[in-house]
Amino acid sequence: MSGRLRVAYLLTQDRGGPVDVTVRLATTLIDSGAVDVRVFGPTPARGADLLAGHHEEITVSRKGDVAAGRRTRGVVRAWRPDVVHAQDRRAGLVCTGLRSAAVVHTYHGVPDDVGEPWFRGIPGASSPSAYTRAVLAADALVARALHRTVVPAPAMGRFLADRLRVPARRLTQIDNCVAPSAVRLPAGPVRRLAFVGLLVARKGVLDLLTALAMPGVMPADARLSVIGDGPQRAAAERLAEEEPLRGKVDFLGFRADVPDLLLACDALVLPSSMEQQPLVVAEAMVAGKPVVATDTGGVADMVGASGYLAQPGDVPGLADRLRTLFADPDPAGTGRELATRARARFTPEVCARRHLELYEDLLG
Repeated sequence: MSGRLRVAYLLTQDRGGPVDVTVRLATTLIDSGAVDVRVFGPTPARGADLLAGHHEEITVSRKGDVAAGRRTRGVVRAWRPDVVHAQDRRAGLVCTGLRSAAVVHTYHGVPDDVGEPWFRGIPGASSPSAYTRAVLAADALVARALHRTVVPAPAMGRFLADRLRVPARRLTQIDNCVAPSAVRLPAGPVRRLAFVGLLVARKGVLDLLTALAMPGVMPADARLSVIGDGPQRAAAERLAEEEPLRGKVDFLGFRADVPDLLLACDALVLPSSMEQQPLVVAEAMVAGKPVVATDTGGVADMVGASGYLAQPGDVPGLADRLRTLFADPDPAGTGRELATRARARFTPEVCARRHLELYEDLLG
């Protein structure tokens, strides 16, 4: 390596957590002036303007597109990076053919049908499909082939090491980062609740609506904003049309202004069956919002004792946590504690520094 460090980020999707993290990380490194950065991939749905002059359009539409993978490697090599950092599963597969740079892959999450009990290695837990097990086997091969795999949540590092037999020396834990935000603590009891995520079974939106509809859970003056879209939207809208939820749930669809929407609410709820280190939880924490979530992946590690946690799929337990949240006369105290935790872990500056340390270590 000579001159300034050159870092190439590779994406094969235009939205989702890996894209948001990449945009924020790349932007922070660009703004530092110490690193040359280029992002290769589709135009991000959020934050594309932040990468002006540092983005090159590349498309790899499916895992089996060998020709597109070869073209992508050629374009990335031509830029002559010192480090190539793949930020999604398909990008990791593409990067296994690179030999001209140090190659890093962030492992953002397991396939959708991996349940929390199987993830944690609980005896008798339902096994995912044969296809998913094949995907996980491929993930393990990619992690062994590349120089380092980054895991945002410690729980994911344990899964890769213990279940997929990835050597621990090839794993590095670095927290995700989210955009800086003003802290706007709840001014009184929680009455404006937000759910943010794809409307798919894994995110638990139907469990959330079922829990809110249970007796004594949702106060008469409370509202829920559902931010996101997906195949379960129609079913969710039907549930929301029934009493006692009728008129209390707003479906906002996919939005690019999630941080602003979180500032306008009092608390976040995320009842997923499986997560790693969800960005929306970090975004809510940064803004000083209490969080009701499920104890999955790295969520408990994020929120600590200040979170309201239920077990995945436990609708009565989720309802109980929501009752407790709505009844809290001073949720601002919880929000303040979460904002302090978030500033220490999820700021772009902390994330960028940790990544630079990793890159420099790999390059010796």
